[in-house]
Amino acid sequence: MHHRIAGVRLSRTSAHRKALFSNLIAALFTHERIRTTDAKAKETRRLAERTITWARRVSDVLGKKPERRTIDESTRVVHAIRMARRVVRDRGAVLKLFDELAPRFFSRQGGYTRIVKLPQRPGDAAPMALLELMPDETGGASAKPAGKGDKGEKAAEKGASAKADKGAKAEAKGGEKAAAKAGGAKKPAPAKK
Repeated sequence: MHHRIAGVRLSRTSAHRKALFSNLIAALFTHERIRTTDAKAKETRRLAERTITWARRVSDVLGKKPERRTIDESTRVVHAIRMARRVVRDRGAVLKLFDELAPRFFSRQGGYTRIVKLPQRPGDAAPMALLELMPDETGGASAKPAGKGDKGEKAAEKGASAKADKGAKAEAKGGEKAAAKAGGAKKPAPAKK
């Protein structure tokens, strides 16, 4: 019987299951979205949200420089990192969790992820889902600690304006092609030699 036991078994041993969810959560934190089966997405969501909560609880302390933290604050950060590392064994994913994701979700009290249903998988008709982290609703300005990334912001603005210029050029070209097709203009045939 399976009474009072949380989680799904997914026809795997406990070690295989732990490794599977650790890898799925690491991929979710790294890429911010993963495509998997519906059952795996629901269980991964449960574990990922718990892990994000550990990081979010200490995000106020993470804004301080390590030498400015009190002993109690340093202890809280170490404990939260260790609790996250119990679930996610990828060091890079944990660093991203504490550096980028925790400040993003600082004002959110839960619901850090969402599941979007996808069509069935062609091979075995398994129900598929897209599990993704919620986007930053604050615009990113208030989530960053003050004084950091002035050069990065300017570079990002330049990159955004360059992308907008390219998009406008591509749109103009697309408009010319569409007008040419609508007008019935055809390309001249190449001359024969």
